[in-house]
Amino acid sequence: VQLQASGGGLVQAGDSLRLSCAASGRTFSIYGMGWFRQAPGKEREFVGGISWSGGSTYYADSVKGRFTISRDNAKNTVYLQMNSLKPEDTAVYYCAANKNTLYRYYYTVAYKYDYWGQGTLVTVSS
Repeated sequence: VQLQASGGGLVQAGDSLRLSCAASGRTFSIYGMGWFRQAPGKEREFVGGISWSGGSTYYADSVKGRFTISRDNAKNTVYLQMNSLKPEDTAVYYCAANKNTLYRYYYTVAYKYDYWGQGTLVTVSS
């Protein structure tokens, strides 16, 4: 599976942005998907995850209520809708695919993911 993230940019605090992650390969629908982010000088952190069917979603506490993850398996694409953006949301955002999604925990840790996109930069100015 190859992943291509897009949609990043420079926005002001309070604005919205939608990230997309397009996947190649006909087996996209079997993968759990996740979004992570990495700010300068910080470790990569979990943002949100979605099950293969889209029926289950998971979020970091820092984005809960502001971000929404969704997927369209017919388009091989997963989305991250980000509302009420804050300067602390500034980071490079990565999408990733995970074959082993037996537990919620597996969505939240980077080492459980099998494939990664190249990242897209989101900058939120105050």
